Amino acid sequence: MSIKKIAEMTGVSISTVSRVLNHPDYKCSSQEVRDRIFQAARQLNYVPNEAARKLKKGAGNQHRIFYIGILMTRGEKQKLDPFFNELLHIIEGEIHRNMCILSAVWHESVFSESVKPEVLDKTLDTMFSGLKQKLDGFIIIGRCDREAIQKLKKYCKNIISVNRNSTNYQIDEVLCDGRKIAELAVEYLIRLGHRDIGYVGNCRNEARFRGYQQTLEKYDIPIQSDFIREAEAREDEGVRVMEQLLHSLCVPTAIYCANDIIAVGMMKYLNKVKNQYYSPSIISSDDIEEAKYTSPMLTTVHLPVQEMARYTLQMLLDRINGGHKSVLRMEIECSLVVRESCSRVEDAMECEYYI
Repeated sequence: MSIKKIAEMTGVSISTVSRVLNHPDYKCSSQEVRDRIFQAARQLNYVPNEAARKLKKGAGNQHRIFYIGILMTRGEKQKLDPFFNELLHIIEGEIHRNMCILSAVWHESVFSESVKPEVLDKTLDTMFSGLKQKLDGFIIIGRCDREAIQKLKKYCKNIISVNRNSTNYQIDEVLCDGRKIAELAVEYLIRLGHRDIGYVGNCRNEARFRGYQQTLEKYDIPIQSDFIREAEAREDEGVRVMEQLLHSLCVPTAIYCANDIIAVGMMKYLNKVKNQYYSPSIISSDDIEEAKYTSPMLTTVHLPVQEMARYTLQMLLDRINGGHKSVLRMEIECSLVVRESCSRVEDAMECEYYI
């Protein structure tokens, strides 16, 4: 289906559609417009022009077109973590740029946790029964249960994971190590003099939570269960947790949020109740676009999402083409981005929040 048709559906120019679909690093003026373009492309089974010509000509093996599927395991489609939403769009752009065909994108959170085998089997049958073309490659975005990975291998032999939690060499993976992400964040708070440090985010089988715990233990700082709050990667979850903290008798002077979007919600609630005498230092991880527009600007750990997406597809295509047979793991370094949302422990009550 042509770019012109997508432009008509989304109400934007043909050149904008082309740039969004074929240039993964292109920053659209509006995230909502970008989402609409990718949604329309999936709906119409968009095929890049060059790939479409090769399909029509019945190109030989040396120019074979590859069909790729994507599984999103974190969150519902309507409430997707902004970091994973960005990662998905960039990977989609890389798929188009490399003249491959995106067969399907599934949003199935059931794969992120251990569930009954029959539940996995039913979900997999539903996913793959509707495919017209057998997949050449499969990309998992987000954490995936070990048993689920084994079952996925029966449907596609070329699989790669891109995430912050390792698969422990079950399949190829591109990784920003969640433990190192948390260590960077928590050590920064410790350097600022904080010892009462909270954690907000997913706790079950989560590398960032383990990193938080291990870093406190490394510096002989007691882990206080009252400072640990389970939360999904959503803004409203950050609001909920901060409201709870403000009604608690014992609160941390600093908080590490596993995701930026949680931190944004917490800061918004602090702004709403400015009369409350509580202004903790807040640090998080991902460095999503919203992190640059909070006030104070959010200190976070940057994950190089462009590189994660690019290397994910490169490694997958290399495996499909027989370039490697052993399981490969590429770990990409993250980096601390110091902005304004953290202060020394003695200045903890002087920061004002507004977004």
